[in-house]
Amino acid sequence: MGILDKFRLDGQVAVVTGAGKGIGRAIALGLAEAGADVAVASRTQADLDAVAAEIRALRRRALPLVTDATDAAALERLAAETVRQLGKLTIWVNNAGGIPDGTPRYLTRTSEDSFDAQIALNLKGVWLGATIAARAMSADGGAIINISSRSAYGPQVKNGPYGAAKAAVNSLTTTLAVEVAPKIRVNAVAPGPIPTENFDDCMGTDTEEKRAKLLEMIGIPLGRYGEPEDIAAAVVYLASPASSWVTGQCLYVTGGR
Repeated sequence: MGILDKFRLDGQVAVVTGAGKGIGRAIALGLAEAGADVAVASRTQADLDAVAAEIRALRRRALPLVTDATDAAALERLAAETVRQLGKLTIWVNNAGGIPDGTPRYLTRTSEDSFDAQIALNLKGVWLGATIAARAMSADGGAIINISSRSAYGPQVKNGPYGAAKAAVNSLTTTLAVEVAPKIRVNAVAPGPIPTENFDDCMGTDTEEKRAKLLEMIGIPLGRYGEPEDIAAAVVYLASPASSWVTGQCLYVTGGR
């Protein structure tokens, strides 16, 4: 097998949660372009249908399934339907997550309900998805990729609950990688600033001028924001035979920040 062939995903079947837009959409399309059939999951049917149409345009099978990524029963159905309709499950990407809005969330001022909601979406959902995927994967094994965040590293003064959840995702990734080896590999990708719809809502960067000012303030060494496709490329690598000797790692895709 040539080196470029190792990045191919022909014959693989993937699940991507939070796949309706932004980074999740890019991941789903990247996996499909590399050769995988893809089950896409999020809470909005219209978004899923649009992504599924793009996947089919790449001549890959697509399965859109409305799913609450914090609900164990819903994730069990997602795994079971993927196996039933697409034949197997070999790649699972826990991408669903995020911050509700731009309201500062200080650890000392966050309500218990708000804290629980952030942990449920950004940590519990990852744990549920990863463990359900591990049980559903065939005897041949597969790859689980958790989407972490640059916020997992260092103090997050206005984003404490989110940062804590993502740091825990990194710990979960390393531990689960040991538990399910050698048949299943588990890794994480930690994106830096990427101006998705959720990012703009949280950061108030709804114009190019505001984005430019924030970029200057952040000081990214590579001089630009990330793009969803930057994360998709990292996921394709971690899902593919090219990373067959990589597990328990978190790949920071941050432009050097």
